[in-house]
Amino acid sequence: MNPTISSILHQLAEEAAFLWHLRGGILQSPHFSLSDLERFDERLEAQVDGLRVGGDASWEICRSALAGDTVEGLFAPAVLAFESGNSEHLQQVMNAMGTDREKARAVISALGWLPYEQARPRIEQLLADESPFHRYIGMAACAIHRHDPGPQLTRAVNDTSPLLMARGLRAYGELGRGCELNDFRLQEYLTDHDDEIRFSAAWSASLAGIGTAVGVLRSFVTSSSRYAEKALNVSVRCMRPESARAWQRELAQSSETIRFAAIGAGALGDPALVPWLIDRMDTPTIARVAGEALTMITGIDIELEELAGTRPEGFNAGPTDDPKDLNVAMDADENLPWPDADRVAAWWDKNKGRFQSGTRYLLGKPVSPEHLRLALKTGLQRQRAAAALELARMNPGRPMFEVRAPAARQRKEVAAI
Repeated sequence: MNPTISSILHQLAEEAAFLWHLRGGILQSPHFSLSDLERFDERLEAQVDGLRVGGDASWEICRSALAGDTVEGLFAPAVLAFESGNSEHLQQVMNAMGTDREKARAVISALGWLPYEQARPRIEQLLADESPFHRYIGMAACAIHRHDPGPQLTRAVNDTSPLLMARGLRAYGELGRGCELNDFRLQEYLTDHDDEIRFSAAWSASLAGIGTAVGVLRSFVTSSSRYAEKALNVSVRCMRPESARAWQRELAQSSETIRFAAIGAGALGDPALVPWLIDRMDTPTIARVAGEALTMITGIDIELEELAGTRPEGFNAGPTDDPKDLNVAMDADENLPWPDADRVAAWWDKNKGRFQSGTRYLLGKPVSPEHLRLALKTGLQRQRAAAALELARMNPGRPMFEVRAPAARQRKEVAAI
């Protein structure tokens, strides 16, 4: 192979892997819009397209990436293999993935990246496979595309594989079929010993308005649960407002759950909670998330309206340069502005008359289908995810809008809502 071409193809493969890795964070980012995601996706697609042009030479480079240990190295090879249908290349991708759930993320993402009609033959093969792990990948890909797998969904939740069962249960909610769980062994799922099965069943059933599931979903809102924020964002929206407010006050009583109280206030959307949020803006550990909750309710852009302050001196939420510092977790609020509590309080004093306590708001407007559709078009990623949840709750028989799908596809789908 020409050394120059080889160098270019290596660069394309490495860049595609890096961009796909970054995309995972962007999808949950508080400062990325659909337009931002669209531009980013165009960059990623350009790298993959360059590899397509490289043909067999590109595959040789992709094959070396498959031999590595990185998750991101599987994405571009999987896209190319699923597109081509080359059985040898497909087998190499599946062998590289094995039963590694992290690597499966890249393979599922590759199926989600392709147009459904192109991915469909591969998804159907996976759903019919003897391996529960391969059926799990097929089920996840169906859910990303919001394509109903039909009887395969019932088969999944009745399987013996906890991973496949949980993914099927989650798909019921994503596909707008959560109400059907009442006809299944819902109580068994809600009391299962496997956390992921219990969470997935409770998440989908709660969105469908099955009240008995909300209590189970609430039980995941603890500082030690990896499902805490997902459970919080659904359960608050599915509870009676008075019960949600009482729970928010309960969460606010403990330093371990006060962050959830702030996030929950934004999800609840009641402007009566704004003064409480402003008071929390003097507490560095939750100041920024309180600011984000304020925006969720009022729609105010803290930076644009010059309501931002400065980072408190000496405050560190993420890793430092000190080798003795055992805190290696990234700052979860890194991309959120620091609100200035006094300026925000002054703004609220002038503008609170525009809001009615007891009414649920999202981004400054009462929650309504029309406003939620607008939020999907113009909001930032977390705001768009909130709008998608609200619409799913209002329309339990319709698939939930997928805010993680390729941006160009989202553009078409949001226009059709």
